Amino acid sequence: MLQVGEAHPDRNEQFLYINDLAKIFILDGQPVISVDTKKKENIGNFKNNGEEYRKTNDPRKVLDHDFPIKELGKVAPYGVYVLNDNTAFVNLGTSNDTSEFSVESISRWWDTLGKSTFIDSTRINITCDCGGSNGNRTRLWKYQLQQFANRTGLEVYVSHFPPGTSKWNKVEHRLFCYVSKNWAGKPLIDVETVVNLISSTTTKTGLSVVCKRDDNIYPLKQKVSDEDFGAINIRKISPFEEWNYIIFPQY
Repeated sequence: MLQVGEAHPDRNEQFLYINDLAKIFILDGQPVISVDTKKKENIGNFKNNGEEYRKTNDPRKVLDHDFPIKELGKVAPYGVYVLNDNTAFVNLGTSNDTSEFSVESISRWWDTLGKSTFIDSTRINITCDCGGSNGNRTRLWKYQLQQFANRTGLEVYVSHFPPGTSKWNKVEHRLFCYVSKNWAGKPLIDVETVVNLISSTTTKTGLSVVCKRDDNIYPLKQKVSDEDFGAINIRKISPFEEWNYIIFPQY
């Protein structure tokens, strides 16, 4: 894969750090998750690129335009891929893709699958991109992770992929690419159709996916005060402190 633009000089070292930390967590039976939001999808009887099997002379008819339908809206699939056991959870948001939505998605995975799978876990490793709702410079992302740590009692180890390397984030090529293949050629006519198509995504290597609808409203432009941000119980990890840190519960 060729990168557009000049590669970050510390890219390879960060990749090695992410891989080594994941191995340590997996060997110790602690969860390692890769997270991201797939691009938003318009809901409606629109053309969806790809092909599907149909009866002869029975083509699927779709609208001749792809303008969003306000009444149907869009969905934002937030994926949580678990490296330990090749499982995934998708929180299908119908509101905005914010940091609050991101951490709520991780929290819903934990409540639905995580805590029953990793019963004795004391910490969690999260790998994610540098931008978007889970960006390394986003104050609300770290503030919400603090609330997650407080609620679960988990130490939250976060590692960000360097800029321009999001395609190496495992949620992309172990979950989202197969979701896209599974719904290829099928119009996303309503939210339940999307939930069913994501939930039915499987692979030859045994991937299983749970998808849940999230109708919560996530307001844009939420601010974190300097006081609240300063109170986050965070420890940065050298040498790439901008990309690696631990958030501890506030006891």
